[in-house]
Amino acid sequence: MTRFPKIAVLSIALPVLFILVLICRDRGLNPFIGADDLSKLIREDEPTSEDEINGENQLSSDKLLGGLLAPNFTKRDCLSRYQSISYRKSSPYVPSLYLVSKLREYEKLHNRCGPDTESYKNSIKDMVSGQNDSSSECRYVVWIARAGLGNRILSIASAFLYALLTNRVLLIDEEPEMANLFCEPFPNATWLLPKDFPFMYRISRFKQNYAKSYGNMLKKNKINASTELLPTHLYLYLCNDYDHHDKLFFCDQDQTILRNIPWLIMKSNLYFLPSLFLMSSFEEELDKLFPDKEMVFHHLGRYLFHPSNHVWKLITSYYKKYLADAEERVGIQIRIFHKNSSPFQQVMDQILSCTDKEKLLPQVDMGKSIVAPFGKGKSKAVLITSLIPSYYEKMKNMYLKHPTLNGEVVAVYQASHEVTQHTMKNVHNQKAWAEINLLSMMDVLVTSAGSTFGYVAQGLGGKRPWILYKTETQKIPDPVCGRAMSMEPCFHCPQVYDCKAKREVDTATIIPYLRHCDDLYWGTKLFNSSSQKP
Repeated sequence: MTRFPKIAVLSIALPVLFILVLICRDRGLNPFIGADDLSKLIREDEPTSEDEINGENQLSSDKLLGGLLAPNFTKRDCLSRYQSISYRKSSPYVPSLYLVSKLREYEKLHNRCGPDTESYKNSIKDMVSGQNDSSSECRYVVWIARAGLGNRILSIASAFLYALLTNRVLLIDEEPEMANLFCEPFPNATWLLPKDFPFMYRISRFKQNYAKSYGNMLKKNKINASTELLPTHLYLYLCNDYDHHDKLFFCDQDQTILRNIPWLIMKSNLYFLPSLFLMSSFEEELDKLFPDKEMVFHHLGRYLFHPSNHVWKLITSYYKKYLADAEERVGIQIRIFHKNSSPFQQVMDQILSCTDKEKLLPQVDMGKSIVAPFGKGKSKAVLITSLIPSYYEKMKNMYLKHPTLNGEVVAVYQASHEVTQHTMKNVHNQKAWAEINLLSMMDVLVTSAGSTFGYVAQGLGGKRPWILYKTETQKIPDPVCGRAMSMEPCFHCPQVYDCKAKREVDTATIIPYLRHCDDLYWGTKLFNSSSQKP
């Protein structure tokens, strides 16, 4: 072979060989793949094999999560229920024995009163006929969806705690976009509202100004504590645009009325749970259920929300393929609410400043290029979740092309590139639910202020994230981020009314464990009373 053909062959072969070496570097971490791979996994989904059902049995002795989960489920029906602990670090936060016993009592109630039981059928007949049977043990909260998946999960958890406190059965109106996301949480029963529920046509058009909502009936003086003939059902509007009369739901005197209504139909997109702690009628029970006030969603979320087998396969397949071999996993959740006040480069600089300042990710030497594969340093996998792919592309290229100053090997992944939110599409919600769970499996978490997506991930994972503070102007905030003081989600739209004093008040000042959020100053969240205020 002459000299020039040899040079030509080498000029082609060496770059190819270099890329192959990079791909194989560092125990299989591959920074070239992983983008939008959930779409591929959805298309390639196959039936679950017996090996997947029986083979992943190396579970911790705490597979029941400290007693949160009932043992009498068929494993095949919901693989994630008992397998999730293999992917998340074992939680040091143990539920109270009282909460565990209360959950078992609730499951028995749900079995006696849930859909397809005689009690349920009789209650439906009474509701349609207008007969209010106050002696029946079966009373219900029907939850109706609004907003994105994170909001829905948080509001369902709130509705469930309310059901637990008031001895009601929780039923979920599952819209098509939510189908096959979650396993049934209660043994031998369904929490799905039957499609032949009598007032489905009203549910679909139930908004804040609905005449038969509790708030509007109060406003028009059509119901009060002295009303003798109470309706069989009422509509509760607990969404971000609710008004003063809707918020009277959080007053003890109004609960006296509501406890005599067999069916409460609730539309909510809020984590309104913190305000239940302001009500004296629930105070003693809540203290026994949750001695540790920062663990409410952590316990309820892990009890209620288990990915369906279809979604679980997406989660575990992605995790094993891209994340499992890393020595440390870092999740970065990016939510842009207002593009005008959050230009791309500004947010990118904020993220890098945060991860550098908190020593979450290593700096790179931008003056050098990687000319040989590195593999001796600690390996880190970074999972980015964002509707905008540019953050992933920027960070991936940075760590791919330039060496880190400390020799660590960093691979960057993004599981989906949706660009825009498609709340009403089932496939979009499958990806979102998969990404939330993947984030919850990370060792370290960075989240965006005010994002319910991040709230759910941190709660399921039992982590206090570093919060990327919100920008109000086109300037990087100072400080750029901070460690969350509590892993509890923020209630974005709390009431500002003292029911006893009958006046406006800052409700974050009434009890020691309810304070303003560290990411949204107007919101409220639960803290341990011994924690220092942020």
